[in-house]
Amino acid sequence: MKTKVSEKQNLLEILAVLAPDSTKTTLRSWIKQGRVTINGKTCRRSDIEVLPGQEVSVEPKQWVLGGNIKILYQDSHLIVIDKPEGILSVSSNFEKQETAHGFLKQHFAPSRIHVVHRLDQDTSGVMMFAFSEKARDRLKAMFEKHDLERSYIALVEGAFEQEKGTWQSYLYEDGNYYVRTTHDPEKGKLAVTHFEVLNVKKNLSSLRLTLETGRKNQIRVHCKEAGHPVVGDKKYGAETNPLKRLGLHAHYLSFKHPITDKVMTFNSPVPKEFNRYL
Repeated sequence: MKTKVSEKQNLLEILAVLAPDSTKTTLRSWIKQGRVTINGKTCRRSDIEVLPGQEVSVEPKQWVLGGNIKILYQDSHLIVIDKPEGILSVSSNFEKQETAHGFLKQHFAPSRIHVVHRLDQDTSGVMMFAFSEKARDRLKAMFEKHDLERSYIALVEGAFEQEKGTWQSYLYEDGNYYVRTTHDPEKGKLAVTHFEVLNVKKNLSSLRLTLETGRKNQIRVHCKEAGHPVVGDKKYGAETNPLKRLGLHAHYLSFKHPITDKVMTFNSPVPKEFNRYL
């Protein structure tokens, strides 16, 4: 359900028109569950005034699988999920079953689930898989060409003086699975990360990071090289862990559907432990 607002109105009033058979308690529960968005951004307050031209949308109820994985969207071609931190995207030498890919294969068996991209184990947020080889190949091509939009929220160490900017280097992985940066194009693959400072608090900075490329550990390495490692990222030099987890969340993904060409946009609410720093 969605509607574009023509005059300034309270959000609850708009929802009451969209769903006239629902009580105010139900409407408030939709907001609390993160199902209501304004111009694609999740809204969790019922007292918001919506302005003319803004679009209010109610997303379908989320379904939760093993590993506390939430399904944000699915059709016959692809599935978009909200991955919790601590869950591997795909199997490794150390874990074969309890991964995002593994839980999806269990739930949708005997259907095949094709891997499109990955999130680090301790990074939470939006990611997707494909049900068909055709969708997989087209989605992978989008990631290779960066023909989509995705951004992250990160909490990093230190106070930024610069409001926004771009980090660019070539990344390569050494024999110990440690990703390093180089300025030699023959040694690594190009990695470009755009950053914007959202807030600075207690010598910690919250950032919005937009990827122009998608290399392994790209954000974590670029933050480290800038002198601002992601909190909780001991591997890449962090000395603090105020969130008791890696301070990185994939909160936004937008792309054209590989089969229908319809623009698809998904948001994963920023985990509540981030809120005090945003």
